[in-house]
Amino acid sequence: MEWQRLEYFQTLAKIQHMTKAAEMLSISQPALSRSIASLEQEIGVPLFDRQGRSIILNKYGQLFLLRVNNIMKEMEQGLEEIQHIINPEHGEVSLGFLHTLGTSTVPNIIRAFHKEYPHITFKFQQNHTHMQLKELKHGNLDLCLLASMENENPIEWTELWRDELFVIVEANHPLASRPSIQLKEIAKESFIGLKKGYALRKTTDEIFKAEGLEPIISFEGDEVATVAGFIASGLGYSILPYGGEMDRMTKLRIEDATYERVIGMAAVKDRYLSPAAKLFQQFVLDYFLAR
Repeated sequence: MEWQRLEYFQTLAKIQHMTKAAEMLSISQPALSRSIASLEQEIGVPLFDRQGRSIILNKYGQLFLLRVNNIMKEMEQGLEEIQHIINPEHGEVSLGFLHTLGTSTVPNIIRAFHKEYPHITFKFQQNHTHMQLKELKHGNLDLCLLASMENENPIEWTELWRDELFVIVEANHPLASRPSIQLKEIAKESFIGLKKGYALRKTTDEIFKAEGLEPIISFEGDEVATVAGFIASGLGYSILPYGGEMDRMTKLRIEDATYERVIGMAAVKDRYLSPAAKLFQQFVLDYFLAR
């Protein structure tokens, strides 16, 4: 059923005058008559009673008009919602990011962005890299802030910054007073890490492999905040980017090597981005370029 025919029907049902309705729609009267006749044929019943030059909406037409009015209203509301979303000054951005970026990095970016674009809103999703990429490919996210990844069509990933990784121990740990250690000095203690599937877990696995060590994993968590809580309670150590929010803990640089976590922004190549999402994408690129 063609949308235009519904529009023609709605106008004629309101005016109930073929010539005037045709003039309002800027089409010829024969064209309007053919359109209505085609619609009636498709539905299987007449929608108007024709009496000489008069045309009156009948009971079938009245019933159908109620539904058409609802359809038109829904369409108008849908168009208004879309226009609001793509409005560069009042749009919405769907952003995914790693759990570890939610304590300070992402809030700092959003705070700076809101100073320039206070009316743009966000939908956030925190998850590990695999799930973020899945949501990005399905179109549920506009952009993602993720750890470095291999080329995976149709995803484009752009590096933004690098975080050095440290051994994190509780403040009262016997090694806490030292500026750095060799990883083998602590490798026999309980290691507290993220679950498999998280980018940071993959990175720490690679670090231990490079050092020729096998960690003694005593706990696997879903969030860095949980891992940090276990460290602060003296239940083990971890390898993390150091954040200022890590109370009752201290960082130890790993000697003889510098290990980093590389973070970038991912988007689907050639997919439409709303003006608001494009503004945010460029803002993030400029934000880290200026640092």
